[in-house]
Amino acid sequence: MLRIVVTLDVMLARRKMKSKDLAERVGITEANLSLLRTGKVKGVRFETLAKICEALECKPSDLLDLEEGAPEDAGADI
Repeated sequence: MLRIVVTLDVMLARRKMKSKDLAERVGITEANLSLLRTGKVKGVRFETLAKICEALECKPSDLLDLEEGAPEDAGADI
């Protein structure tokens, strides 16, 4: 089964930005950003994704990847 993998940590490292700073810029809590970074969410709002992309100067495809594997338990939408 295919699953979506969040590669936000990679982009944060490339941009030399701390997750705390990104959370502030996007307007979400550090806890919710952490859940997103670890892939423990069921979904993300397009508005939130757009704000993350704007802050990191990237595209959604720079933050998400598709790989083969079993889906993990996920949390709520953010």
